[in-house]
Amino acid sequence: MQQQMWRMEEFFNYTFEAMNTELTIAKRILNDTDSRSAFSVALSLEQNCFGPFNDKRIIMYQHAFFDLAGSYNLVTGIFNVTQSGVYSLSVTIYGEHSSPACANLEVNDQVVASLLEKNGEDVEDSATVVLAIELTAGDKVAVVLPKDCVLCDYGRYYNTFTGFLLYTTAA
Repeated sequence: MQQQMWRMEEFFNYTFEAMNTELTIAKRILNDTDSRSAFSVALSLEQNCFGPFNDKRIIMYQHAFFDLAGSYNLVTGIFNVTQSGVYSLSVTIYGEHSSPACANLEVNDQVVASLLEKNGEDVEDSATVVLAIELTAGDKVAVVLPKDCVLCDYGRYYNTFTGFLLYTTAA
């Protein structure tokens, strides 16, 4: 009986140490913000609408809900990819009946997704795109307002751009 108790105690101690090691590793990974990337920003217009313009323009979202790694630049409107991996990106646009609401999601000046909401029977229009995309460290991601398009906001954060790293990949 004593032998059996000793084996059970030894098994318990071994299991406890293994679980404690795994917990320590998990905590270190969760606290390592350098290995994560996430941001969520919104258009915050002092005027009611942005556009239309005679040329395309990068949309500079001025309000940051969250920017974990500081990789979204509020001044340039560009998300700088710091780690190669698969990212989830989401763009929502909002407009009125006066002009079409549209935007392009671009990676390194190449369109990867387009949003277009032409004025229908209603007064307000919105569109959203969500995609998973593989990006490489150094890529530049931006939302661009095409020529003759307009976004309206009224300070209510109707227009948003969100991205986060799902998992890393080898560069």
